[in-house]
Amino acid sequence: MSILSSAHFNTLEAQSIELPSWAFGNSGTRFKVFGTPGTPRDPWEKIADAAQVHKHTALAPRVALHIPWDLVDSFSDLRKHAEDHGVELGTINSNTFQDDDYKFGALTHEDAAIRRKAIDHHLACIDVMDATGSRDLKIWLAEGSNYPGQADMRGRQDRLHESLQEIYAQLGDDQRLVLEYKFFEPAFYHTDVPDWGTSYAQVSALGDKAMVCLDTGHHAPGTNIEFIVMQLLRLGKLGSFDFNSRFYADDDLIVGAADPFQLFRILFEVVRGGGLNNPDVAFMLDQCHNIEDKIPGQIRSVLNVQEMTARALLVDREALTAAQKSGDVLAANAIFMDAFYTDVRSALAEWREGRGLPADPMKAYAESGYQQKIAADRVGGVQAGWGA
Repeated sequence: MSILSSAHFNTLEAQSIELPSWAFGNSGTRFKVFGTPGTPRDPWEKIADAAQVHKHTALAPRVALHIPWDLVDSFSDLRKHAEDHGVELGTINSNTFQDDDYKFGALTHEDAAIRRKAIDHHLACIDVMDATGSRDLKIWLAEGSNYPGQADMRGRQDRLHESLQEIYAQLGDDQRLVLEYKFFEPAFYHTDVPDWGTSYAQVSALGDKAMVCLDTGHHAPGTNIEFIVMQLLRLGKLGSFDFNSRFYADDDLIVGAADPFQLFRILFEVVRGGGLNNPDVAFMLDQCHNIEDKIPGQIRSVLNVQEMTARALLVDREALTAAQKSGDVLAANAIFMDAFYTDVRSALAEWREGRGLPADPMKAYAESGYQQKIAADRVGGVQAGWGA
């Protein structure tokens, strides 16, 4: 008998994780970007690669785009291309951090002309959403200051609100604005949206179609991320969730690589708070594969999330509640840890096979020949990357 019940499997079957188009392009550090054979040369090839992840796992039915990295002449054609490959286009991510005009800010800039340029970029992203059928516009701002006295922090918050208000007003009835936060980098003294509280304050002032995006790599060391997950779910403002892993800062490594237990704790709160398979909460990877192959890196990532979700579902909630109410600290912790230490890999492999999926998606992809094919076929042109 499987350690996972049919109800658990039904829940897992409904799970979906959006993939970032940029995970399939070349990326790197401040020191070096390493090219890899077969890297996509355009958004069309990125989507074809992302479809391989879904093909082998049935976990990744949508692909997020980044503008202008993923600009094409026809987004309706790109949407059809995605559908032909068995996936859909998802979140549209704006970019106001690679233009000289934005050196001292974009939506927060002192200069109204530069703010106008940044606002217009987001309005163009909404046009892309209209063509792709995307629901969410995700905004991350690399804005702030490096030195005390450099910037009027309150004035920048006021300008940010005004800019977001104009963007928000142009959203369609079924579209949302999702504001991401990050506690530092590239600004080091102060960041304009450094934490969930600032994001929450800004989006709450906009309306019901504005939500917070939580990225697991965007917090100070020691932050209890699962507490933030709980609070945003409790407040009905967790709009999207970006998975990755970090050892030191915003490392964007494979989710669960540094701290699988943290991933388990987060997913327990997702389950506890009604966020799992909730259409109002979009789960996405936000990772870069600098030294490992990109498609297997994404396959490994979605499988890590699936495994820790299965473990989180195994927590005996009734026994845990009883232990918590009785003040039995050790019993409550033991119930929690028993679920975390349960090895669900064999049960998941058998279940996959029963659904017509490979029991071992990593092995199946390696044996498919796809990696060798794209390495041979994608010769010439410019490989897609951060600035593509």
